[in-house]
Amino acid sequence: MTWQIGVDVGGTFTDLLALDPQGGVFRVAKVPSTPEDQSVGFIDGLAVLESDLAAVAALVHGTTVATNAVLERKGARCGLITTAGFRDVLELGRRTRPNPYGMTGSFEALIPRDLRAEVPECIDAAGRVLTPLDEAVVRQEVHRLRERGAEALVIHFIHAY
Repeated sequence: MTWQIGVDVGGTFTDLLALDPQGGVFRVAKVPSTPEDQSVGFIDGLAVLESDLAAVAALVHGTTVATNAVLERKGARCGLITTAGFRDVLELGRRTRPNPYGMTGSFEALIPRDLRAEVPECIDAAGRVLTPLDEAVVRQEVHRLRERGAEALVIHFIHAY
């Protein structure tokens, strides 16, 4: 048998799936995650699968730990530097809120407005620079965000892929 194994390390549990594509055999395992050393839960899960590791053709690893930290606001206090005109995209989103026309609710942006900065720059969807980045403004905004308590920065420019 040749195994393909997928591992998802979460904040509470580590989930594993081993699949033998030729024989259609699969095995699953769920073990407690070990936040102090994620590799321990990972290895424990492999042991529970009882798969021959020498016969592993592929091992895929993913995690929701970072996503959970962001959603639970357990990480560093982040600041955002973005293209001029896009500072409020985090709050506007795609209007997928339960009541898009409501004036009340419990929505809270991941980065508060006072920790979001706009800088002049613009790149079109084809990658052409329409407005060059003003690095002096970027430096100024970095200092301002640090003074307001930002411990980490997200830099997100439109079409900067």
